[in-house]
Amino acid sequence: MSEENNYFEKQYVVFRLGKETYGLDIESVREIITMQNITEVPRTLEYIEGVINLRGRVIPVYNIRRKFGLPEEEITRASRIVVVEVEGNTIGMIVDGVSEVLRISSEMVERPSEIVCDVDTEYLAGVAKLDDKLVILLDIDKVLSKDEHPVLENIS
Repeated sequence: MSEENNYFEKQYVVFRLGKETYGLDIESVREIITMQNITEVPRTLEYIEGVINLRGRVIPVYNIRRKFGLPEEEITRASRIVVVEVEGNTIGMIVDGVSEVLRISSEMVERPSEIVCDVDTEYLAGVAKLDDKLVILLDIDKVLSKDEHPVLENIS
């Protein structure tokens, strides 16, 4: 078996949060939309910004910065809501901007290290080393914890 056959490629949607570059497996991303009016929901988790109406469906929107314990920043024209599917739940995540879709080979991915980024490593699938940058790969299933599922069902 040749060396090449030991590796596989995945596609990742690449986005920014502050100074860091993140990637989400494209298979979990449903769509990327511009910012919309978000309706606040009282007495919910502090990192749930509220809900949006997406073509007749009520979708909870995460402030992913709060979820990761990152400092708040202003919403800009580049800000987007990345709509993802997580274990049967559809949620939106506010990001600072979406830049591209990349093919990343498994040979470019290393286990996450707490030294590399500001995000808790429990949410990470790894870190991809590209020529000009590092891309922190999120494990979307871990971003949404098991205790959040009942909360999301009550919101949507």
